[in-house]
Amino acid sequence: MSTEGLTPAEERERAVRARRTLTWLLCFAIVMFFAGLTSAYIVSMSGGYWTRISMPAPFLWSTALVLAGSLTIHLALITVRKGRTAMALPLILATLGLGIAFTASQVKGWERLVDLGITPSPNKLEGIGGTYGVDFSVSKDGQALVPAGGHWYMADDPGMQRPLDSEIAEQRDRTGPYFYILTVAHAAHVAFGLLSLVIMAIMALRGRYQPADHVGLWAGAVFWHFLGGLWVFLFLFLKYVH
Repeated sequence: MSTEGLTPAEERERAVRARRTLTWLLCFAIVMFFAGLTSAYIVSMSGGYWTRISMPAPFLWSTALVLAGSLTIHLALITVRKGRTAMALPLILATLGLGIAFTASQVKGWERLVDLGITPSPNKLEGIGGTYGVDFSVSKDGQALVPAGGHWYMADDPGMQRPLDSEIAEQRDRTGPYFYILTVAHAAHVAFGLLSLVIMAIMALRGRYQPADHVGLWAGAVFWHFLGGLWVFLFLFLKYVH
């Protein structure tokens, strides 16, 4: 469509609408990507052996950090809209710092999982460490297993007459790989968000964000809010659904 005859204000408004549309389309595409991953996760839970993993504490810290970052970037957007543009840069930098701290806490969480023997590649169930019932538990066809005397039994085997040791010896953890895929995929999008924050900080330093022209800051804020909401969903999903 030709732009001939449009005033500078009309051209700017058209560019703003396009930027907003692209931002929402990006968020929608990411939603569909994670919907596919979580659906595959749920389908995998439908039968056989399944490991239930307790969320390591660093992932809870991640939740607080990403929500705090959502607050600071929102404050940056508000200050620009109210004409207090000098406040935008420190608030964007605060968001960047919180985003880096979020990433560091994710790494700590992955390290904790590795310490327990829960790795990106399927590890044998017998190789998982930690305290059973606290750090992890194992179920078969949706029914929790009971370890006793060095053996494994189904919960509906109160007499402990049918040990499952031979089956357990051949089973591998299927939960861990999904856990890593979901959290690492989110972290990859956070990396893109951090790069966006660096660019936003440079733009703020140059005074490019003004009350009447700040679509770039708006897009960055929306994306960071989206990442925060997505992480809260993943945290609750991984903590309770499995």
